[in-house]
Amino acid sequence: MQRLSGLDASFLYLETRSQLMQVIGLMELDPATVPGGYSFPRLRDELERRISAMPAFRRKLDNSLLNIDHPVWIEDADFDIERHVHRVAVPAPGGEIEVAELCGHLAGQTLDRGKPLWELWIIEGLSDGKVAAMLRMHHASTDGVTSAEMLAQLCTLTPEAPDLDGDKMAETAGPSSRTTMAVTGALNYFVQRPIAMAKLVPGTVGVPVGWLRRSRSNSAMPAPFQAPRTRFNAPITPHRSIALTQLSLEDVKRVKNRFGVKINDVVLAITGGALRSYLLSHDELPEQPLVAMVPVSVHGADESALVTGGTNKVTGMFTRLPSDLDDPVERIERAASLTRTSKEHHAEIDANMLRGWAQFAPGTTMSTLMKFYGDRRLAMSHPPIFNVLVSNVPGPDFPLYFLGARVASVYPLGPIFHGLGLNITVFSADGHLNVGIVACTDQTPDVWAIAHAFDEELKLLLEQCD
Repeated sequence: MQRLSGLDASFLYLETRSQLMQVIGLMELDPATVPGGYSFPRLRDELERRISAMPAFRRKLDNSLLNIDHPVWIEDADFDIERHVHRVAVPAPGGEIEVAELCGHLAGQTLDRGKPLWELWIIEGLSDGKVAAMLRMHHASTDGVTSAEMLAQLCTLTPEAPDLDGDKMAETAGPSSRTTMAVTGALNYFVQRPIAMAKLVPGTVGVPVGWLRRSRSNSAMPAPFQAPRTRFNAPITPHRSIALTQLSLEDVKRVKNRFGVKINDVVLAITGGALRSYLLSHDELPEQPLVAMVPVSVHGADESALVTGGTNKVTGMFTRLPSDLDDPVERIERAASLTRTSKEHHAEIDANMLRGWAQFAPGTTMSTLMKFYGDRRLAMSHPPIFNVLVSNVPGPDFPLYFLGARVASVYPLGPIFHGLGLNITVFSADGHLNVGIVACTDQTPDVWAIAHAFDEELKLLLEQCD
């Protein structure tokens, strides 16, 4: 058994029928490179072979009424690849809009907690002869960095099938033991948590004091609940809208070098400009700048013994977007300045604090409150925590092959929340920045307008590089 960390388990507790905690990777594949030719059964069989050396894909949740701590992972003794890998055809004419609509429908479905929390949908019938693959994984089992690592395990540098790691094939989450689960859970709850609380409180108390001090000198990142309200900041439904766009990494680097900023600054400047354009078209642009939450990986950071382990190793940085500025040059310069301030402030906060406090997440209580929060539409009763979630995940800058098929593009798609109904994730791979946008259909039915605005914003910045 492997007990979930508090942060991993929180994604289970936060999930409702409308608020689905899933991380999605949508890949466009060229089946012409598959050794022996492409067929769905051949692809599924190769995936089954590789998963034998990927323990995270074979584990499932387990819990007990006597367990007062977080759930555990156990090995799925009845693992069946056919319960996880599915085949579907995209409606005619099979373009990117039809693929996105199909994926939006699939993204609105819950994952079965009685089996390992992932599914792979192979989507055929694309107009250009390619095949799409949509991998859905629960956020309890992955974050942005680990999902990229898992994707890398399914990909190779050549189309040929790789040899498997014998040690990984032998690795297992182990069987269920209700007695061990209850005893170790009680030990964590009554012994380790009070110790953890005593260590966390002193460091936490100083955070708002330091935040206030920095805000007086205009060197603080925006605090939660200071964002203006937009259409994205309302209760959500299970319906998902997805849009995709692919930017040239060479063009983005050209902009970066011209203005002496970082790639992440370019991404945030483009995001601010794209959302400005979108909201202006609806006559809904607030005078106040929008606020983004940017997930920051703490993989490799020093950890206390009380938060070691778990899959999700992230914290969040708040930063304002230059959505209030009309000039693209001013936007990118402001984005760099705002991000620099937020990074300096964020660096002063213990990266493991969020994960430390998440250890105390009360499962049943948290799930009940989340359902009540969504059902009563309480997201409308307080200022938005932030406006949009923006992630920038680095990937490999060379060609990859997924189960033998050449990867033409990879689009990451993250979860949305009540009151926080827009997620924009950027994944760099093989010379491109792939932008995946997820929104609630009932809030943002025309989400493709945001994707097109990304293309226009990059063009505006490139014009300033001439």
